[in-house]
Amino acid sequence: MRDLFFTMLMVPLLGLAGAQPFVGVLLWSWIAFMNPHQLTWGFASTLPWAVIVFMATVVGCFVAREPRRIPLSVLTVLIVLFMVGITITSLAALGPAEMVWPKWDRVFKIMLGVLLAASLLDSRRRVHALLWLIVVSLGYFGVKGGIFTLKSGGGYIVLGPPNSMIADRNHLAAALLVALPLMNYLRLQSRHRPVQMGLVFAMATTLFSVVGSQSRGALVGLVATAVVLWARSRGKIASGVAIALFVGLAIAFMPDSWTERMNTILNFEEDGSAMGRVTVWLASFEIARARPLLGGGFRAMYVQAIVDRVMPGVTGRAAHSIWFEVIGEQGFVVAGIWFAMLFTGGFYTLRIVRMTRRRPDLRWAHDLARMTQVAMVAYMSAGSFVSLAYWNCFWTLMVTIGAVHRLVSEAVRTTPAAASAAGWRARAPVAATLPLAPARAGLRP
Repeated sequence: MRDLFFTMLMVPLLGLAGAQPFVGVLLWSWIAFMNPHQLTWGFASTLPWAVIVFMATVVGCFVAREPRRIPLSVLTVLIVLFMVGITITSLAALGPAEMVWPKWDRVFKIMLGVLLAASLLDSRRRVHALLWLIVVSLGYFGVKGGIFTLKSGGGYIVLGPPNSMIADRNHLAAALLVALPLMNYLRLQSRHRPVQMGLVFAMATTLFSVVGSQSRGALVGLVATAVVLWARSRGKIASGVAIALFVGLAIAFMPDSWTERMNTILNFEEDGSAMGRVTVWLASFEIARARPLLGGGFRAMYVQAIVDRVMPGVTGRAAHSIWFEVIGEQGFVVAGIWFAMLFTGGFYTLRIVRMTRRRPDLRWAHDLARMTQVAMVAYMSAGSFVSLAYWNCFWTLMVTIGAVHRLVSEAVRTTPAAASAAGWRARAPVAATLPLAPARAGLRP
């Protein structure tokens, strides 16, 4: 019954994507991030919905004649170079073709979808629509997992949607940490009290879901995310108390078995699982050293024969680190492009913060850049222990902040700061005296 309902829902949405390409971007993102078809049974769970939506969106681009111009930026150029790079390393991969090319196919399609999203993000409304979709897609599992953790007393593990990039508990926890600051951004921008309180509830339950994953890497990421979230918040005292209270309650709620598992972080050298990750990190680096230009190709660390060439005795397995995953698979050259993509996203956030510091009309972009910085810290810290180097949601967030950087640059170039501030005061003479006025004014079209 679920698969029939899902298919009936998708048919008109596909038609809408064919007429309005940005709807197709939202639909592709929903399929890619949330994997709703994996929550059904029967034929709907096996259909290539992401490909179908992408093709409908491309048709919609021709029908609606969008985008009218493809915006070129450092980030989009780097993504194209990365796509070329992974194709070259796949052609020279050490592993068997049946392992290499399916992952190449998946990553290449992800980057195509990301580029399509980048080309259609031409307004603040579209940026907010995509951010809402990210939060709803990931927040579904955060709220559901948090309630499950509370009901079960933290005795069971929270997992993600099956057959997805975030199915594993460690991957899901990293994804939810990225979603938390985006939830906070939408809370800051909302005018409606019920929406604000709903997002607070979502953040609280998502926090319990992260802890309920019982992922040690997620705990490290949670600490880093909480510190940076506090540093990037407006009211340091109130936010510090709230963050400490929520994190403390979540940790205190968990059973003794959870505490014992987390304590193994302090003695990681005595834990077989942790040391297994360290050894495969070393093996991944050695593969890159042996082939610095080409790496081992996709999934090289899984192939025991490849690992034995560089570090005999180490068991072949997943890299369990975004850093070593891309280095071992792609070599230092293509990995350098990947690092440059990450650096460029961070540079955009810093520049947005600087350009919007005295622009009340662009307060929304200021807040988004600061919360994106928190999301990046979450991704990098928790991602240090999971294989999520090619995660579609994170790279969509990076091109989103790239689009915001372009919108802010155009606004700063066309509207002087003094004029924009005067216009803002004229539109909201009373609200300008309130603490939340800039954020609320930032929502005005």
